[in-house]
This record gives sequence, structure tokens and C-alpha cells, in this order.
Amino acid sequence: MNYSFRKATASEIPAIWDILQQAITRRKEDGSEQWQDGYPNPEVVKKDINAGHGFVLTEEENIIGYTAILINDEPEYAKIIGKWLTNDDFVVFHRVAISENYLGKGLAKKMLECIEDFAITNNIYSVKSDTNFDNAAMLKIFEKSGYKYCGKVYFRGGERRAFEKVLPKTN
Repeated sequence: MNYSFRKATASEIPAIWDILQQAITRRKEDGSEQWQDGYPNPEVVKKDINAGHGFVLTEEENIIGYTAILINDEPEYAKIIGKWLTNDDFVVFHRVAISENYLGKGLAKKMLECIEDFAITNNIYSVKSDTNFDNAAMLKIFEKSGYKYCGKVYFRGGERRAFEKVLPKTN
């Protein structure tokens, strides 16, 4: 399939929110506490996009996935209970969600590869992220994608497992 990864636009917020709502429901059905507190919400997506942090994975014209990508911008990561692999510049991603019509095709892993390409394009060789301790699907994707467990961070009072992947530098 021909997938592309690009910045999201404000006009795409309804489609992105549909995908996030599906993911929120899946987390609940999986017994996860993640995203069961009113976050994320359409306002978060709007802020992501207005700040230039919202990205979509598309198949032709269809939006099939969403994530937010930031560079060196996650204050909670400075408070890790554990130790990051690196202390250099990093890309951080949040809110990975794939449309339920596209589940089981390895697209979350594909999205992580796109995020890693984004990092390398910006001469950054560390990607950091976190997920809820009970988000089995994302924990498995981190493992399959070569992310290393580094410790715990806290968001909105909840414990998250923090991961980092050091990317190879190419000349």
C-alpha cells in the first residue's frame, strides 16, 4: 500500500477525532485505564495542529492514523524515575492512534518508523515516548520496534512506562 506521513491540517480535526475516539474505546475494552479521563479531546488535537505538532498517516486521501510529535518538549521527562539512554536532543511522540478499519496491518509500527525518519531528517537520533502500564498493545509495539524501557514518568497523576530508541547516525 502507498502510505504517506505528513502534518495534519485544521480541516482534518473531525476525522482525527473519530480515530482517537475509536482508540479511546479500544483502550477501555482492553481494560486499560489510559485515555479514560477525558484526555485526549478535540481541544488537544486542535492545539497539536495549531502548534504544528499534529501528524497523520494516510492511505491515498484517507486519514488512517494520528500522532503528535514534539522536539525536546516534554517537561515530565526530566523527572523520570529511572534513566534515559541519552541526554541529547530528542523527538517525543504522543497520542498514537490507528483507525479501527486498519488494525492488524502493522500500521502503528509503520507510524513509529515515520516518526524515526522525521527525527533523522531533523538530525536527532533519540526518540522517546511513554504509555500506560496497562496498554498491552503499545507495550508490544515498543518491544517489536526496538524501544528500551528506561523508567517511569507521571502524567495527570498516572504512572507511565517510558521508552527510548537511539537511532543510528548515518553519514
